[in-house]
Amino acid sequence: MAGGPVAAGGGVGGSAATSKWAGIFMSAFAAFGGILYGYDTGTISGIQQMPDWLKTFGHPVTPSDTFPHGYGISSGTQSLVVSILSAGTFVGALIGAPAADILGRRWGIVFSCLVFAVGVAMQTASTALGLFIAGRVVAGAGVGLVSTLVPMYQSECSPKWIRGAVVSVYQWAITIGILLASIFNNATKNRPNHSSYRIPIAIQFIWAAILALGMFFLPESPRWFIKKHRDADAARSLSRLTGLPEDDPDCMAELDEIRANLALEEEIGESSYLDCFRNGNNKIRFRTFSGIFLQAWQQLTGINFIFYFGTSFFTNAGIHPPFTISIITNVVNVVMTLPGIWGVERFGRRRLLIIGAIGMCVCEYLVAIVGVTTDKHNLAAQRALISLICFYIAFFAATWGPIAWVVTGEIFPLNVRAKAMSLSVASNWLWNFGIGYATPYLVNSGPGNANLQVKVFFIWGSTCFCCILFAYFCIPETKGLSLEQIDSLYEHTTPRRSVAYRRQLLAQEQSGAAVHVDDKASVEKA
Repeated sequence: MAGGPVAAGGGVGGSAATSKWAGIFMSAFAAFGGILYGYDTGTISGIQQMPDWLKTFGHPVTPSDTFPHGYGISSGTQSLVVSILSAGTFVGALIGAPAADILGRRWGIVFSCLVFAVGVAMQTASTALGLFIAGRVVAGAGVGLVSTLVPMYQSECSPKWIRGAVVSVYQWAITIGILLASIFNNATKNRPNHSSYRIPIAIQFIWAAILALGMFFLPESPRWFIKKHRDADAARSLSRLTGLPEDDPDCMAELDEIRANLALEEEIGESSYLDCFRNGNNKIRFRTFSGIFLQAWQQLTGINFIFYFGTSFFTNAGIHPPFTISIITNVVNVVMTLPGIWGVERFGRRRLLIIGAIGMCVCEYLVAIVGVTTDKHNLAAQRALISLICFYIAFFAATWGPIAWVVTGEIFPLNVRAKAMSLSVASNWLWNFGIGYATPYLVNSGPGNANLQVKVFFIWGSTCFCCILFAYFCIPETKGLSLEQIDSLYEHTTPRRSVAYRRQLLAQEQSGAAVHVDDKASVEKA
């Protein structure tokens, strides 16, 4: 799902002993921003099936299994209400970088919370569809800002030795937000007035307030202070993050390293977006397209079909009770993200992406086959569908959910990293919008709709098969490598041969030998 973390920046505190708790806690707290995106996603899935919301924003229809309360909305309205958030997030993500540079990472996040709160207020107060949609656009802008600023803050403030796992916690927070939304939706769905949907929406004020208040007490990124030539403030900030005195040799050495990295960036100079698509020995064009398509394929796994339209799908498929089933699927999503955070450093990126795509492909084809060969009133078939969907979500949560973002943050060279990463993130949001908008037309019945219903899983199964091929041919194994070693890997080998070359790099590093990147013979032998 979109809005996940992108690991960029140098991090702080190379020593696990000096920064084990302070830096981890402070940077991990910022992951609370994922609650904002996840909760909003989960909320819209449920409220569009609430009787009072349908009566307020929909139109009278003949009661049926699809519209049991006598009110419904068109596929166009459903598409717009669900997908318009992604339009806002796309804009928010674009202005996230200047906001981070002007306001700072910390105050930029606080500003994001204010923008988000304005959008929530508009949705809560609305009784007209236009104001509700406008509120989702504004809230989406806040989410887009958060999706850029929170991972940036985390990656610049978390200890180096655990940076990837800390940044991945943002994805976990998204899953927790979706789960919380399902719980509140289930609690209020049958209230006979506007409070049925206004309460779950208004609760988002609490999440925004917690994040803004917490960031008020956290230190600013030392990297931003150095960039602004505020060295004394940078020393105080780093001291809080590492738990060391400002004049401690390790603290001063860390500040010198940050200055050196910034000097290197200034020496390389600004690159254009065109440079992301220039070819050369370091395969920048291939790496850029890999990041763009990795984010696209993550969306094309179909996961947001469950989180955006799960309640509607379960209702139409005869799976009851739909709100309770949504809670179950979201619990699976939360719990199974934890093995992914751990496994990315234990088993590697490439292997887990391939395994996850295989698992999702099998589950989705089975969901489609069971759905089209059995009656929707068949209790055994319903249970099979629920189980297969849970396994499908588990495979995604443990692999493509967090790992796609980790890979995107690692594979780009320094001189184009920011722009190439922004292109990748933009790809995620655009596909998120496109899939969210198109899905009702694919699934719903009636004029102008494809009426695929459960058969839509044949599409998602086929796209997951493409994910297998993409991961095998395009994604190298980068576990345990520095960014400089990843540059060498791309320059001298292919994704299919990357495991062997990675072992060679790590062996040379452990033995203290220099990596002779020009030794083509040794690479071919590996």
